[in-house]
Amino acid sequence: MEKFLKINPADSVVVCLQPISQGEVITVDGKDITVLQDTPAGHKVLLADKNEGEDIIKYGYPIGHARTALKAGTWVNENNLKTNLAGTLEYTYNPVNEKLNIAKENRTFKAYKRKNGDVGVRNEIWIVPTVGCVNGIAEKMAAQLEKETGLEGIDAIHAWHHNFGCSQLSDDHENTRKILRDMVLHPNAGAVLVLSLGCENNQPHDFMATLGDYDQDRIKLLITQEVEGDEVEAGMEILRELYQKARQDVREEVPVSKLRVGLKCGGSDGFSGITANPLEGEFSDWLVAQGGTSILTEVPEMFGAETILMNRCETPELFEQTVSLINNFKNYFLSHGEPVGENPSPGNKAGGISTLEDKALGCTQKCGRAPVSGVLEYGDRLQTTGLNLLSAPGNDLVASTALASAGCHLVLFTTGRGTPFGTFVPTMKISTNSNLYNRKTNWIDFNAGQLVDGSKTMQQLVPEFIDKVLSVASGEPARNEINGYREISIFKNGVTL
Repeated sequence: MEKFLKINPADSVVVCLQPISQGEVITVDGKDITVLQDTPAGHKVLLADKNEGEDIIKYGYPIGHARTALKAGTWVNENNLKTNLAGTLEYTYNPVNEKLNIAKENRTFKAYKRKNGDVGVRNEIWIVPTVGCVNGIAEKMAAQLEKETGLEGIDAIHAWHHNFGCSQLSDDHENTRKILRDMVLHPNAGAVLVLSLGCENNQPHDFMATLGDYDQDRIKLLITQEVEGDEVEAGMEILRELYQKARQDVREEVPVSKLRVGLKCGGSDGFSGITANPLEGEFSDWLVAQGGTSILTEVPEMFGAETILMNRCETPELFEQTVSLINNFKNYFLSHGEPVGENPSPGNKAGGISTLEDKALGCTQKCGRAPVSGVLEYGDRLQTTGLNLLSAPGNDLVASTALASAGCHLVLFTTGRGTPFGTFVPTMKISTNSNLYNRKTNWIDFNAGQLVDGSKTMQQLVPEFIDKVLSVASGEPARNEINGYREISIFKNGVTL
């Protein structure tokens, strides 16, 4: 295993693949450099002297500037590197049309065909509350149905606990309605009970109207305030009927062009941008080349790398939508008095990520090189195949919920620090380093750390990863499903009444 990696010929730093001790000499591009501090794996060592204010380059782009004059061999971290990010910007469209040159393989996976022509990778029964007031009732029903059925013939039963649906105004109210609408219509559910209180702001009949032309045999409404007597038993009668329908569904071979995946990272480290994120990007490009769909979100984690995505937009209209996506999120930060460059968490910094640009340039590699074919606002449902961008924050659970709500069958989640959570679709964890994979095998689905420990090349690992994703899409449970870690979180901005 090599001790360090220079990612781009233009870079002014190398990334340590192993810890490098103070006084150790590394040779980069024929030049000997004495490392000035003990530098952990995943962190950066400076290759040449820098003046105060001078940019430091990684991935071929600036990741910030030196806070003070720095000597070659310095451990570059958040203490001596400062972001260049400030407010909103004006952008110019300079389209880049790169051909993927990836062959179509006519691959398939096993899924459940739905009445509207869509497919689901799970066949579950969901209880979706219109308001948090009925969470307890929903959970009681889900537990009782699971006890009665033993899950025979279906994959799972879930009540999706949330705290909203009332005491919200304006965009918050609409965001809640859109996310819940998207969940009710999601093809991973073979049947859905929409459970309402009756007096909430998210009025049940108005909410049902947002579903459009839905399958009324598989989606039912219960308003608990209108039930005479035991609302749980009234709900169970409906759920038993839905269960008998859903349990008849069977998996069938469908083309991989039907698959939709969300691209997400969290608890990143210095290996994210050189192992797991590029691997996910290779998968995204492969899927797009097969006619499938991927979605990249975490808009604040595009800051500093946004022009790369803007110039990959297929049309000027998509470019303008991406500019709005970026600047609207920056204005959201600024409206709350927060700087747009404040993002890397303590875990990110400990793992070797020093600025938001550092994180963004690694983060955006999850979407490979494909052109951007669609841009979605928060709560929108997919309309276009190929690579899409989605407005949502970086928060892991909020962003993953948004990806699933947009129509993703599963979420591919890269991590260098580790996380157990999952959203309401299978949430596969891809570790950036082998140490994490070996320590947390109960959390991690796939190890991209093989790319730097010398055991696998990208060319060798990509087919294995494709097979793994298609296996999960075909029914193999992701680790979060095995552990029973599944939840949702809805974005909130305004006041609570």
